[in-house]
Amino acid sequence: MKSQLAFFKGLSLKNTKTGKLLQTKTGTPFQVIANKEIADHIRSWRFIVLIVLIVLTFVASMYVSLSNIKSVVNNTNDPDHLFLYLKLLTTTDNAVPPFHVFLNFLGPLLGIALGFDAINAEQNSGTLTRIMAQPVYRDNLLLAKFTGGLTVVSTLFITLTLLMVGGGLILTGVRLEPQEMLRILAFIAMTVVYVGFWLSLSILLSVRFRQAATSALTAIGIWIFFTVFYQVVVNLVVRAFLPDANLLSQDEIISYNEIILNILRIAPSQLYTDATTTLLMPSVRSLGPITMEQMAGAIPSPLPFKESLLIVWPQVSGLLAATVACFSLSYYLFMRREIRS
Repeated sequence: MKSQLAFFKGLSLKNTKTGKLLQTKTGTPFQVIANKEIADHIRSWRFIVLIVLIVLTFVASMYVSLSNIKSVVNNTNDPDHLFLYLKLLTTTDNAVPPFHVFLNFLGPLLGIALGFDAINAEQNSGTLTRIMAQPVYRDNLLLAKFTGGLTVVSTLFITLTLLMVGGGLILTGVRLEPQEMLRILAFIAMTVVYVGFWLSLSILLSVRFRQAATSALTAIGIWIFFTVFYQVVVNLVVRAFLPDANLLSQDEIISYNEIILNILRIAPSQLYTDATTTLLMPSVRSLGPITMEQMAGAIPSPLPFKESLLIVWPQVSGLLAATVACFSLSYYLFMRREIRS
């Protein structure tokens, strides 16, 4: 009750003559709602549980990486063996997956948990009508819900990255190269965009459905479908329509594989996997099938950061476009929605 009173006191007032919003000491209505959302996320038990899970997976991945980092760095057959801090995020002993693989699994849960009841919980509790009675625009409310969750996610992953870099500096004493820092920052940005897509999708479902349980189950069902069943469905459909591989030439096999990969990249998890693999492994030169003629004369060496970014730019733009599309649809539905007490 006290938080709701503080929230309504923090909202800005409207000038009765000009009709413009007047900014108070606490900030604009967007800032007030965003700050309230950040505070609510930090204090909620579901967020604390997910944070504990992500931190535990981070600690487990870093422990496994540091235990095997010496053998990995001394492996001269690996063109990426000199990138110590990138190896901390990708090295595994096949007992515990690397950290970016864990994030591919836990990131959607974090985004869904932050947004599945963003709107319908406010309406069911009766606070949405009170908020709309204040001088607050609907787009400010929706944007503040999204910004608050994304701010919490960004802070979390930046903190974990700083812990990883600091722990590596203390335990190994190896200097962090500028290219490694750029790749790690790009990895953080890609992870935030990936979680932001699931956050915008969960907000869309919270606008579409009145019950929070329905929006949560729908979001989890979509996540399970794209994570587990989508690849199985694609493989079954491809096997049903694909001609016999013995009757195809090499160029036809490559073209069919490219079509399959493009269909699989409809899944957000596949886009995230492609992008993070390329960013954290500088020796990756292509995300699709290539012929032996294309590999002839190629020297296995790390690519510059700019070249790796150009390779993954379609994946980045795809996730950004999906995020904007989900948020735009939720904005359209929310603006046309009738809100009653």
